[in-house]
Amino acid sequence: MKTRLSVNVNAVAMLRNRRDLPWPSVTGLSRLALEAGAKGITVHPRPDERHIRRQDVRDLAEMIRGDFPAKELCLEGYPDERFLALCEEAKPDQVLFVPDDPVQTTSDHGWDFEANDALLRACVMRMKKAGMRVSLFVDPDPAQPAKAAAVGADRIEIYTGPYGACYDDQAAEKACLDVLVETAEAARAAGLLVNAGHDLTPDNLPALIERVPYIEEVSIGHGFVADALIYGFAESVKRFQVSMGES
Repeated sequence: MKTRLSVNVNAVAMLRNRRDLPWPSVTGLSRLALEAGAKGITVHPRPDERHIRRQDVRDLAEMIRGDFPAKELCLEGYPDERFLALCEEAKPDQVLFVPDDPVQTTSDHGWDFEANDALLRACVMRMKKAGMRVSLFVDPDPAQPAKAAAVGADRIEIYTGPYGACYDDQAAEKACLDVLVETAEAARAAGLLVNAGHDLTPDNLPALIERVPYIEEVSIGHGFVADALIYGFAESVKRFQVSMGES
């Protein structure tokens, strides 16, 4: 099995929103990524629409359904009523619930399952009844996957930010990687599939994939767009795929 790449285009939308203009195009650059071989697109529409707008979600869903039926759309967000209703409207292939405060700049921690048990059980059930796969964002901690399974998740996405932050410290990087592996193994033991995301790059992906080759997908935004500023969207898809052993 090969890990698949889902490109997060939030940063594209953030750049577009600096001006009242339609470029750079969220759908246009998503199309480039999908044509180059990415398996899907991930977006995180926040309540203030500071990057991805609700209309972007509709446009992406229409484009993927019409032009890329074998590809996937993942919507990421906090499960309030507005987000849940948007998911039911757009019907993405996957919904990723994250415990974000609306003012956070990015997702930077996993769920507190004990404090949010009732919320997550209800929201996971609602999305699954509507035909969507549900993933839950978890900290790199082998105690967490069983809790995600208990509330009904299909998958977890392991927060890899601490691992990505060790780019200049090999010893710390190895220690973080060991915990990621333990968390992924715990997920498999709990019957969950494993995704990963945050601060992953062509430099740190090979070691992760070597240790956890059964990761279903990686969702990459900041690192991907930073790479694409140098190499272009299509070439960066290829670079990430090579780093994951996809090609």
